[in-house]
Amino acid sequence: MRKLKLDELNRATVDEFKEQAKLPVAVVLDNVRSMHNIGSIFRTSDGFAAEKIALCGITACPPHREIEKTALGATSSMDWEYFKTPLEAVQQLRDEGYKIIAIEQAENSLMLDTFEPQQGEKYALIFGNEVNGVSDEVMQEIDACIEIPQFGTKHSFNIVVSAGIVLWDFFNKLNKT
Repeated sequence: MRKLKLDELNRATVDEFKEQAKLPVAVVLDNVRSMHNIGSIFRTSDGFAAEKIALCGITACPPHREIEKTALGATSSMDWEYFKTPLEAVQQLRDEGYKIIAIEQAENSLMLDTFEPQQGEKYALIFGNEVNGVSDEVMQEIDACIEIPQFGTKHSFNIVVSAGIVLWDFFNKLNKT
C-alpha cells in the first residue's frame, strides 16, 4: 500500500474552505491554558469543518507561535472570536440560535454514544480548562451536558482528544444518509 502525497489529497484551499458547507458546530474553549491544545483544536475543528471557534477568558488567541506549532495554518481557515468570559460567548451563541452543550462529567449528563444531534439545529460545544473543566457558571447556563464514555482507570481525556471524539461523532451522525 502506498501513502498518498500531499498534492493527491485534494484538500480545499483556505478560500474554498471559507465557502464550503460547515458542520453546524461552534467550538467554545472555556479558559483553556495550553497553547498547544488551542492550536490542536483549531486543526481538529478545521478537519471536521466546524463553523467557528470561541476563545474565552485566559484562552490565548492567534497569532502566536505556540498556537501555530500545532494549528499548522488552521488559524487562517477557521473563523474565531475572543470573548472576555465564557458566559459572553454562551449568550451570543444562544442569541445566534445555538444549543449550548457542555462536554463534561456531570449529574444527568447524556452519554455521547446515545446522544443524537438533530438536523437543522446548531450546537455550541463547550470544552473546559484542562484542570477544572467547564466553569461552574457556564454549567448553570447550558441546555445539555454530554459525557464521553470511558472504561479505563483515568477520569478524563485530554481536551484535544475530547474535541476530536465529539466532533467526529457529531460529523458522523449529522452526515448519515
